[in-house]
Amino acid sequence: MSEDQNERPTMDVDKAFLKSKRGILKVAEMVTLLVAFVCFTVASTPKFIAATMLEFLITLLLVLLYTLKLNKRLTFFFWPLIDVFNSVFAAVYLIILSLMALTTFTVAGAVVGGIVGLMSAGLLCVDSYTIIKNITLNKPRSEIQNQDNQRINQLE
Repeated sequence: MSEDQNERPTMDVDKAFLKSKRGILKVAEMVTLLVAFVCFTVASTPKFIAATMLEFLITLLLVLLYTLKLNKRLTFFFWPLIDVFNSVFAAVYLIILSLMALTTFTVAGAVVGGIVGLMSAGLLCVDSYTIIKNITLNKPRSEIQNQDNQRINQLE
């Protein structure tokens, strides 16, 4: 056997992502989506259950993608843009879903699920804003850093 056959590819784990602002925001989204899912499950509203669980799974997959650094291996997608689209569409969908749950409630669990769903939509809006703010669109990195430095100097 050669040495190449004995070596196994290793998976890098990015623990710093989970400690970063975006990582904490993603985990907070997952927690609020799970709480909304549990509330809708207690209230027995299947359409709300499916939507919150689907978004929970998508967010979980994105967290795993960033934590395991798979976004650096799977380069055929621009992952930040996919994350922005997911956050924007999920926020709009959860706002509509939560307002429907709040207006047509039959059980207290639907009301709590609607409120937590609105909180989750707010977190998704903040997430999409922070990602859009960090995406560079056809600007060199040095130009963006100069703009950031100018903003900081204006604030001081």
